[in-house]
Amino acid sequence: MSVLHALQTRAAPFVALRRDLHRHPELGLKEFRTSQVLAEQLESWGYRVTRGLATTGLVAQLQRGKGSKRLGLRADMDALPIHEANDLAHCSVHAGVMHACGHDGHTAMLMAAAQYIAQEVEFSGTLNLIFQPAEENPGGAKIMIEEGLFERFPCDAIFAAHNMPGVPAGQLVFIDGPAMASSDDVTITLTGVGGHGAMPHLAQDPIVAAAAIIMTLQTIVSRNVDPQHTAVITVGSLVAGKANNVIPASARLELSVRSLDREVRDLLQTRITHLVTAQAQSLGVQAHIDYKRDYPVLVNTPAETELARQVGTELLGAERVTRHGRPLTGSEDFAFMLEHCLGSYFMIGNGAGEGMGDSAVAHACMVHNPGYDFNDDILPVGAAFWALLTQRYLKD
Repeated sequence: MSVLHALQTRAAPFVALRRDLHRHPELGLKEFRTSQVLAEQLESWGYRVTRGLATTGLVAQLQRGKGSKRLGLRADMDALPIHEANDLAHCSVHAGVMHACGHDGHTAMLMAAAQYIAQEVEFSGTLNLIFQPAEENPGGAKIMIEEGLFERFPCDAIFAAHNMPGVPAGQLVFIDGPAMASSDDVTITLTGVGGHGAMPHLAQDPIVAAAAIIMTLQTIVSRNVDPQHTAVITVGSLVAGKANNVIPASARLELSVRSLDREVRDLLQTRITHLVTAQAQSLGVQAHIDYKRDYPVLVNTPAETELARQVGTELLGAERVTRHGRPLTGSEDFAFMLEHCLGSYFMIGNGAGEGMGDSAVAHACMVHNPGYDFNDDILPVGAAFWALLTQRYLKD
C-alpha cells in the first residue's frame, strides 16, 4: 500500500480534528485549547512533547536508531480576527474569530503524519514536529527562536507548507530561492498647523503634504528599484480631519512595504525615510516615521528544495507537481526559521473552484476572506508528503 493510500484510509479522524479546530479557533498566543488537544494525542503516540514555547507552542520529538540527522517539520496553529461568513456545520463558534488561512488544516495534516510516522515509518535520527502559535501576529516563529527553539531542538533542515486557493487541489508548488516577501509596517505622522478651511494661508496643511507623499512614494518603486526586482509600497490608511472646513493639525499614514530581496528591502527603508522627510519639510510640516521591520524575506535553500521536489514527484507524479513556482508577495514568519536553518517552504493547492456547491467556492476563496474554508480532500496529501519526507531524510 502506498503512503498516500494509507493516509487516505486513515484520514477520517483527522478531518474530524480539523473541523473541531475550525469550530474552536484561537488567536495568536492564545491557542491553549488547540495546544492541549494536540499534546495529549502526540504523547499517546509516543512523542516526547515540550509545551510552552512562545506561550502555547509545542515541540513533539521522536528519536529512533543511531542516526545523527535531525529533521524539523512545522505547522502553524493560530486563527484570524475575522467573522466567518460560511454556513457550514463546522463554522466557528467564536464570533469575530475564524480559521481563514487554513492553519487548522496545516495542523491536522501534521498530526495525521505524526500518527502514521510513529506507527508505520522506519527511520534513524531525530524528528522534531513544531506546532507554532501566532504566525499571523505577532510572529510566533521569532518568539520560539528567541526562547531557544533551535538550541533545545537542533534541526539540520526544516520544512513547512501552506495551502493555496486557486491551485488545483493537491497540486504541489515548489519555489527556488526567495519565495515570499519581507513585510514592513510604516506609520507616518505629519504635524502642521490647523486652521480655518477658508484661510489656508494661515495654516500648514498636513493633508496636502500627505497627498503629495502618497503620490511621490510610488516613484521609489518605478525609479529607484531595479525593474527586474519586486517591490510594493501600499498606503492602506490615511486618517486626518473631521470637518470639510477645518484644516487639521495632523495626519497619519499607514504603509505596508514588501520586497523579495534583502538589499531592496534596505533600499526601500532608506528612500521612504528620506523622501517623506524632505517632502514634508518642503511643504512646511514635520514628519515622524515609525518604521517597523516585520517578517524577513523567506528564502528556500537549494538542496532542501530539490529534496522536497523529488519527494513530491515520487508521491504524486510529475503531472501534479509544479517544479518551479513563482515567488509570492505575501509574507510568512517561517522566514525567521529559515534564517537559522536550512530548509524549504512550499504550497499545496486548496482547489481552483472545480466541482459544484459552496464547498468548491470556499476552497477556491482566497485566504483571509470570511468565506474561506480549508479543503479536507488535501489533508492526506500533505500528511503523506510529511511521512515520505521523513522516511527519505532520516533514512538509515
